[in-house]
Amino acid sequence: MQGLETKFHAPGAPGVVLTEGSVIQGYASVFGVRDRGGDVVIPGAYAASLKRMAAAGGRVRMLWQHDQGQPIGVWDEVAEDTQGLRVKGRLLTEVAKAREAAALMAAGAVDGLSIGYRTIRAEKLPEGGRKLIELELWEVSLVTFPMLPVARASAKSDTGLLGEFARGIDAARQALRG
Repeated sequence: MQGLETKFHAPGAPGVVLTEGSVIQGYASVFGVRDRGGDVVIPGAYAASLKRMAAAGGRVRMLWQHDQGQPIGVWDEVAEDTQGLRVKGRLLTEVAKAREAAALMAAGAVDGLSIGYRTIRAEKLPEGGRKLIELELWEVSLVTFPMLPVARASAKSDTGLLGEFARGIDAARQALRG
């Protein structure tokens, strides 16, 4: 995995964890938002990679904190939409680290999503950082501190008090983004 980059940052980003059971979903990358390293991912940056991966029968891996030795689940859906790279998957609770991750998410201690990728095409931005045009996506990790503060996991559940709370928080996030 030579040349693999990750998007991770130091503590300080606000976040809310909303999870129920072992199903998680969220945005691992959001288009047009500058991350803490100054990079901006543009729409379509993942399209070719996802297409190649699907044609080869591969899949994006779910890791814990970008550690290749700690797969904790599977991403059942990884797709670009108008907002960014949307993921939906499930923690494999038969794996000890996945059970720990579920507990940390439920407690609100962990809620970040972060990508592991290789840059195929990028342009330098005049104000610093890069415009990421094409990326080869390898993995999406659950992390404590994502490089892109808005890359967060939430619950899949549409029922119950937690699901209602999750919908309210998601609506508030959308309103804040404009």
